[in-house]
Amino acid sequence: QAQLVQSGGGLAQAGGSLRLSCTASGFTLNFYAMGWFRQVPGKERELVACITAHDDDTYYADSVKGRFTISRDTGKNTVYLQMNTLKPDDTAIYYCATDPQVFRASGHTCLGLTPLGAWGQGTQVTVSS
Repeated sequence: QAQLVQSGGGLAQAGGSLRLSCTASGFTLNFYAMGWFRQVPGKERELVACITAHDDDTYYADSVKGRFTISRDTGKNTVYLQMNTLKPDDTAIYYCATDPQVFRASGHTCLGLTPLGAWGQGTQVTVSS
């Protein structure tokens, strides 16, 4: 059974940094496009960043470009989201996923094997001003 387990996140001050981790079990993460989404209550879920299978390409939302970096450690079967220069607007629940939504939301940039439809449990990120 494909599962994604998230860790990291928490509270940071504006201008600070946090790193989110997403570890896969039941499948080899490197063959799938992986995405990080975020959601604020009352707003639509937003694709923040994604990475194609085998790390050929990445996508970033304009709101995080230059501040966030998505990466993958194949040995640990883990994908990361490094978040620097955080802003209060980055406050949200963050989810990692391998899901068809990654491909669609990235404008068909992040491609891999047929997505498994797996989502992490969500991690709260709160940035104070």
